[in-house]
Amino acid sequence: MTGPDAPPSFTLGYVPGVTPGKWVRTWQERLPKVPLILNTIDPPEATQKIHDREVDAALLRLPIDRTGLHAIPLYIETTVVVVPKDHVVAAADEVTVADLGDELFLHPHDDTLDWPHPPGKLAEHRPETTADAIELVAAGVGLLVVPQSLARLHHRRDLTYRPLVDVPESQVALSWLEDETTDLMEQFIGIVRGRTVNSTRGKAPEPKQPKAKAKTKNPKKPQQPPKRGKPRRRG
Repeated sequence: MTGPDAPPSFTLGYVPGVTPGKWVRTWQERLPKVPLILNTIDPPEATQKIHDREVDAALLRLPIDRTGLHAIPLYIETTVVVVPKDHVVAAADEVTVADLGDELFLHPHDDTLDWPHPPGKLAEHRPETTADAIELVAAGVGLLVVPQSLARLHHRRDLTYRPLVDVPESQVALSWLEDETTDLMEQFIGIVRGRTVNSTRGKAPEPKQPKAKAKTKNPKKPQQPPKRGKPRRRG
């Protein structure tokens, strides 16, 4: 965060599974004198961290309460089902909800998918976190549906995952305060949107200067119509 007496810096929060590395590298190339500080934040606390100005912006998953916030959707994540490696699903390239109708599913309290509950039958116990649910999948208690980035984050050798179609998908967005679109914020927005360093977005165009008239040497006088002689009188 920046203050009246502090050197400029930019603090970016991000929820687990989101990888801001490519944008951080671009920032360091374009603004080497302005530190970009990364903070991992829990999904339920993401918007509050922005409101409390603990971060200048956050990479989080929609939906969120957008009151007082901007939110730019960036990309959609693939939804996957996490299963033990010896599960029948592991032999498929992808699965549907109908394929899993008889399976028992875990529904952690920090679930990031916008649905009332996963498909199939629900386990009576709701794990507090996705990490806790992963442990239960490994123990054979049930299956888990998550964005692919979270399946990768909690990778285990005894588990695998497969794409699950016809279910809600997770959308990652960049969010910040409505009244805090600073110059540094504009710089980061440009980076995540893929603008080039020479982009003029947000800058007022310079007025066009009138073209100077070219001077010519010895300008020609306008041609006069030829004079006609007096008509001859007939004798």
